[in-house]
Amino acid sequence: MALSYNTKDVFQGTNKPVDRSSVVMQTLLLVLTGLTVYFFVTLDYQSVDVLKGFVDTLINFQTMFLHPATHRFTLGEAFYNVVVTLGLAFLTTLIGGIVALFLGLLAAQNLAPKMVTNIIKGFVAFIRAVPTILWVLIFAVAAGLGSAAAVIGMSFHSISYLTKAFSESFEDLDKSVIEALKASGANWWQIVFQAVIPSSATYLLSWTFLRFEINFANAVAMGAAAGAGGIGFDLFMAGGFYFDLREVGLITYLIIAIAIVLEVVSTNVKAKLQQST
Repeated sequence: MALSYNTKDVFQGTNKPVDRSSVVMQTLLLVLTGLTVYFFVTLDYQSVDVLKGFVDTLINFQTMFLHPATHRFTLGEAFYNVVVTLGLAFLTTLIGGIVALFLGLLAAQNLAPKMVTNIIKGFVAFIRAVPTILWVLIFAVAAGLGSAAAVIGMSFHSISYLTKAFSESFEDLDKSVIEALKASGANWWQIVFQAVIPSSATYLLSWTFLRFEINFANAVAMGAAAGAGGIGFDLFMAGGFYFDLREVGLITYLIIAIAIVLEVVSTNVKAKLQQST
């Protein structure tokens, strides 16, 4: 039996409609590529000794990480400053977690009216769009540079971050459970405390630990930028004012050690919660 093919029919399925987002992304990539080529061609790199810069960088890394030492403070004082930084991170995470829990419940589309969820999500999205350091500097205008401005600014940003995370965790719950509780006559608070929070406790704790790790890194930066104290201020003084690379290496090792401990603790706690549930 002879088969007849229509060229238009054969190739019609291969023509995909133009996707606006893909066009925008390709255009953006082309523009960035053109700018990169332009700067490499026009800028004068003759005065820069790349080989010398690379060798100096290796020497600095060798001094920092192979010969760490301290001259201005003892190891006990360094650990105390690390505890201060951890305290700043813990306080901001605690404040952010408590406030974000209530805002997350109001921002979840399956628990609150749509108008309320849109207002809260829009507000926290605006807060997240501004970096933490800018919020700290904004509050520093009123409270002054120091730990107070750092706590308020970091808590402000933590609230917005955790509100989004918590609300999405609540929205992922099985709708049939909530509908069954509503059908049985349970009020809003009973639904929240008997179904929503117990079912999403593991996710809430995971997000909170993740934010605590982020706040620890932010607390180190705030110690230098906002004068909040702690190990971040020592790192700023060692790297800028005194320029002691050995102290920079020692402080870096302390920060990395604390970050590893936080990761191990969060992993173990999450695993125990998953086993219990």
